[in-house]
Parts: sequence; structure tokens; C-alpha cells
Amino acid sequence: MADPIVVERVDAAVTRPLRQRVLRPHETLAQLTLPGDDEPDSGHFAVFEGDEVVATGSVRREPPPWPVDGPAWRLRGMATAEDRRRRGMGGSVLAAVIAHVRGHGGGLLWCNARLPAVPFYRRSGFETRGDSWEDPQIGPHIVMELTVDR
Repeated sequence: MADPIVVERVDAAVTRPLRQRVLRPHETLAQLTLPGDDEPDSGHFAVFEGDEVVATGSVRREPPPWPVDGPAWRLRGMATAEDRRRRGMGGSVLAAVIAHVRGHGGGLLWCNARLPAVPFYRRSGFETRGDSWEDPQIGPHIVMELTVDR
């Protein structure tokens, strides 16, 4: 039987090497620092194997580019090491993010999802919003959203 997946809340800097390797190899670690990373209610989560981060995701309060009533949170930097995918690690990180939002009063949770990740987010209840677009450096994306109750 496999060991249970343990998701830990970590400092934002812990997430950056995996995010760089999987999501943004064209950027430096310093460029991966995001506004709001150090806000007290932002959450950064990671799954470790030994000392290695193998899955990660971050969430912070940030309104989407359309009007919303109530609080809004942006999910960023969801990444799982290529050789660790389809083992439930990403889903465990996403569950931790959703629990974090719920624990901070809930609200709209949104992200710019890469098109290949749409089924992953849909399994957790996210829905697409609007049309997809092409980011020239990192590929096709679409906005996804989930209302998280308190």
C-alpha cells in the first residue's frame, strides 16, 4: 500500500524551483515571485518526497478581471513533477487550496488553466469561463472558476 499523500503549508520560496521547472523554465526564480506571496492569508502548499518538492500550488486573495460580489482568490503555480503525475498529488494540493479558501471565509476561486489541465480542475468542480487564449511562451489557457462555500 502506498504512503498517504501529505500536503504541507510552506513558504512561497519553497514552491519556486518546481514551478520554474514545470511551468516557466524561461523565467528566473526571482521572476516567479508574485504580488501577494507574503500576505498572511496567502497559502502555499507542497508535497515532498524526501527533501524534494514534487507537487505544489499557491492561492492568494486577488479579484478576477470581471466584477464579482464577495471575496475572490486566485490559484497559481499548480505543478506536479512530470514523473509523479497521476498519483493524486496534484489533487491533494488542490484540495488543500480549496480548504484554505474555505477556512478563510470562502469565495470565488479562479485560475488561468492550461488547456490540458481542464479535466483535472473539472474533477474538483471548476467550470470554464469565456474563451481560451494562447500565451506565446506557455501555451493555450482558459479561465476556470469554483465557488467555495464557507
